[in-house]
Amino acid sequence: MQRPSQSTSPGSRKGKPVSRQVLADHVYEELLESLMDGRLEPGATVSIDGTARDLDVSPTPVREALARLEHTGMVRRVALKGYRVAPVFTREDFAELMEARLAIEPVNARLACARLTAERLAQLEQAVTDLKTAPRGPSFAEFRDYLEADERFHRLIAEQTGNQFMVAAYAALGGQVQRFRLFGGVGITDAENAIAEHQAVLDALATGDPERAAAAMADHVSKVRGRAIADAPEA
Repeated sequence: MQRPSQSTSPGSRKGKPVSRQVLADHVYEELLESLMDGRLEPGATVSIDGTARDLDVSPTPVREALARLEHTGMVRRVALKGYRVAPVFTREDFAELMEARLAIEPVNARLACARLTAERLAQLEQAVTDLKTAPRGPSFAEFRDYLEADERFHRLIAEQTGNQFMVAAYAALGGQVQRFRLFGGVGITDAENAIAEHQAVLDALATGDPERAAAAMADHVSKVRGRAIADAPEA
């Protein structure tokens, strides 16, 4: 991994110590970019000490960042061996993921619609606007904002359900979608379709009709499944 090109160490800014959380966030973003751009390949060992040296930080924020990445499924902790990059995400894996999303996200949309506030609607509108205007180049640095807006839209809906267990269920699935994009090697190929589907979900939520909102979300997830399975490796 390349050392960040910074005039000061990530551990300091103008002589002042940087918080532990800021360091962990910095390491997380560096590791995520290396994963998404293929510099860390499936099955590769991720050295905590080596990564700490490369990024000029202590091992602690590296461990914290890897623990966060483990929740997305991108890396796996191996007993007595540290972390390894997770294996390729197959069509079968993705089909199972989308079955879970179809069970959860239309319900999230139905529940969120029933209690949608003007403030939350405005936040969802902003997420769709950001999705439409985000760059979609070939590198992760270029499509990072697109993925962030996509994830934010779905997370805001989950949070609006007011159900902590639905939020947790969505959180368990959300990062796995990034894992598919990583190991499927497909990048952002369906932006125009996906943006139109997000707009349809937003429009349905704005009507205040929970069943229409659920149907729009089910349609979106189903179409994502169909497009992505065609691109995923078979085994």
